[in-house]
Amino acid sequence: MKLYILLFGFFISFSAIAQESQKEKLKDEKAATDLVYSGNELIGEENHIEAEMAYRKAISKAPTKAVGSYNLAHSYIKSGSLEEALFRSEEAAQNAKSKDEKHRIYHNIGNILMEKELCKEAVEAFKNALRNDPTDEETRYNFALAKECAEQQKQDGGGEDDKKDDNKEEEKDKEEEQKKEDEKKDEEKDKKDEGDKDKKEGDKEEDDKGKPQEDKKDDGKGDKDKKNPNQKPKPQPGQMSPQQMKNILEAMQNQEQKVQQKINAEKQKGAKVKTGKDW
Repeated sequence: MKLYILLFGFFISFSAIAQESQKEKLKDEKAATDLVYSGNELIGEENHIEAEMAYRKAISKAPTKAVGSYNLAHSYIKSGSLEEALFRSEEAAQNAKSKDEKHRIYHNIGNILMEKELCKEAVEAFKNALRNDPTDEETRYNFALAKECAEQQKQDGGGEDDKKDDNKEEEKDKEEEQKKEDEKKDEEKDKKDEGDKDKKEGDKEEDDKGKPQEDKKDDGKGDKDKKNPNQKPKPQPGQMSPQQMKNILEAMQNQEQKVQQKINAEKQKGAKVKTGKDW
């Protein structure tokens, strides 16, 4: 029984809170509607600044209702602020509940896009407007104009955004082509450098073959010998050093002297002397 009383009391309290919240919501929505009417009167007086403030207050009071954003967008259209008008219109479209609201909002979005020369996007906006009210003749007429404009832009190469996209694609293709060309040049340069290197090595081998053996460098020792002119040259394999040749000449001269002395001695005796070896 106590539990039942507690649950019943909780239900009563929750219902009271919900009713109070609903009252506050209705109060805010009424205040938002009054602010919108006030803004509309200010627009009629060409007082766009005060009208914008009234519409913004209406949005803050009832952010989920489309009326504040819709009228604020309408004021931006009148002042020529198309970017702000488009933003607020799209905001209103998200909060719109009835078909009538959606039809009017998308119709205005289509008109804004036509002003911005975005005809392809305007066609889609007018389509959405006609989905919510297919009987509106003004929307049908604007839809036909948007289609004609989109076809013309397509024949002329597209709108501004399409041209930008085409330019980006063209630049990308040029970059890819340049990259391939650079890679090809680098590859050809590497092949050429490799060919020149092989040719130089071949020419060097031919030059080495045509040079005398003594002109070749011996592991860098030849340069060292050139740097020291006082150093005696080393004998090559199979060759005698100058000192060895000198010793041999001196020995030969000594031998010739001995032979000559012997010949002279024999002459004095009257005997003949052989100067060669017997076979």
